[in-house]
Amino acid sequence: MGKLSVSTLVTLDGVSQDPGGFGETSQGGWGGPYFTEDAQQDAYEHLLASDYFLCGRVTYELLAPAWGKIKGGPYLDRMNSIPKLVASRTLTGPLAWNATVITGDVPAAIATLKGEGTTIEMYGSAALMQTLIGHDLIDEYRIWVHPLVLGGGRRLFADGGQATTLRLAGTKTLSSGVVVLTYTPAR
Repeated sequence: MGKLSVSTLVTLDGVSQDPGGFGETSQGGWGGPYFTEDAQQDAYEHLLASDYFLCGRVTYELLAPAWGKIKGGPYLDRMNSIPKLVASRTLTGPLAWNATVITGDVPAAIATLKGEGTTIEMYGSAALMQTLIGHDLIDEYRIWVHPLVLGGGRRLFADGGQATTLRLAGTKTLSSGVVVLTYTPAR
């Protein structure tokens, strides 16, 4: 059986919006100073172990133009080369950045890939994550908690979202003070 892992950056107050500084908010880019060498290595190892990178349309439209142009280093090289799957109701046809749109029923497509033994890494994409939680398709949550409070912004788990029970599977403290909490569903 394959595996779907969600890796996402949050602040202490739960904000997950614009850690990369793509212009979504005036406070964007808050994750950059914390992407230290050990953070890059950890992210690289997870990408390297994955067959696909999954994201929603909004995340794709933020990442592709910026990251697709950056070359150099194992992490960025892997990010640019890994095949990407984009969940979207509006995008069509071939996409840039080695990406393909998932057409039709996204949860069914992900379930099929997992059934074939495929390993998938997903960043951000809070709305897509809620859909996947609702179909019990996420096998691992890696939540990178950053030592700062923004006081506002979109939260990772918004009010009215899907409920799920998780079990702590591991913790890792990075040199920057970021703590990576790894959870698995308590099935």
